[in-house]
Amino acid sequence: MSLVNTGESQVDVAIVGGGLVGASLALALAPTGLKTALIEGVAPDANTQPSFDDRTTALGNGTRRSFEALGIWSQVAPQAAPIRRIHVSDAGRFGFARLEASEHGIDAFGYVVTNRVLGAALRAAITRLPNLDLHMPAKCTGVALHEGDVELATEPTAAPLRARLVVAADGADSKVRAAAGLAATIEDYRQVAIVSHVRSSRPADGTAYERFTQEGPFAVLPLFDGSYGVVWTLAPEAAERVLALPDKDYLAALQGEFGWRIGRLLAVGKRNAYPLRLSRAETLTGQRVVLIGNAAQGLHPVAGQGFNLGLRDAATLAELLAEVVRRDGSRADVGAPEVLREFVSRRSADRDGVTRFTDGLVKLFGDTRPGVPLIRDLGLLLFDLSPTAKQALSRLSWGFAGRTPRLGRGLGVMP
Repeated sequence: MSLVNTGESQVDVAIVGGGLVGASLALALAPTGLKTALIEGVAPDANTQPSFDDRTTALGNGTRRSFEALGIWSQVAPQAAPIRRIHVSDAGRFGFARLEASEHGIDAFGYVVTNRVLGAALRAAITRLPNLDLHMPAKCTGVALHEGDVELATEPTAAPLRARLVVAADGADSKVRAAAGLAATIEDYRQVAIVSHVRSSRPADGTAYERFTQEGPFAVLPLFDGSYGVVWTLAPEAAERVLALPDKDYLAALQGEFGWRIGRLLAVGKRNAYPLRLSRAETLTGQRVVLIGNAAQGLHPVAGQGFNLGLRDAATLAELLAEVVRRDGSRADVGAPEVLREFVSRRSADRDGVTRFTDGLVKLFGDTRPGVPLIRDLGLLLFDLSPTAKQALSRLSWGFAGRTPRLGRGLGVMP
């Protein structure tokens, strides 16, 4: 199926990028009545969308509430594994910490779902929206900024698409961000995440493991069918060697690195590798352009916060635009400078806090200077003994700081 408009369009909002965050924004904007276009290079029924692969995403409780409000959680929940316990350790050392969701009055710290499941639920929902023009497959090839709107050139559509506001949801290497002249800083962690699903003699029981090794974090996450999602972080050269191993040797190497907490490793599925970088736009907005998700900030997966942060970008933007529509009606200018300034204000504390937190974890546990590992392990043990510190960390699944958007509270963007 290919849905591409052939005539010149005029829309309120054009979203460039139909991955998890872009599709979520399109769905969130539906109740506002704003005329919206979504530009995505992969057709709605294709299985090749790079965001909708077998990587696992840890959804915080605020994200679950958002998906409930958007009407798709019922499709996701049957294949979502709750995280009821978290075990953190410093490999080869004495530091560790344990968290139990029940001790904090919650059923789970979050839920582990494959991106493929999330993508299928979102795609099914957005293809039914009456106010959404789907340009799929289509590629944005040019961005021209004007005082009253933005003109987007797309292929294969011949006529330009004009929008009062353009939302860049096209990833860490965002072409829209570059075309709008918005700079970004990029730090290469010199790490590669090898992602796989494994089966073990001991089925998953709701425990997520985060082990910090000298080469990077090592995460083992429960999946709904009793298997595990593994994220093994290695230096690029080591990752290349591990990827080349036959399945049997890979499982042996994995067992040697992680140990026997989940029993004997029996089988592994397809392995994929993803270079890890920290990318951060210096500003979130330009002339009638706003950045969300990885176009705004791409994080290390160490704490599983990247998608949750990006979804709060989308939820906050949708709520803000809904407020503009309620206030100004048909005269609403959703790309006005004051609207974009308000978006930046609402997102700054959460964005800065989560970015510092995840980057700090990577660097703290990668620091091998004399004395640092000892201090780090003592800190882990003190954290394990502190109910107050654990309670503070459990709240991270709702957001780091600032106001929680309406969607994150299980409410629609329109009151």
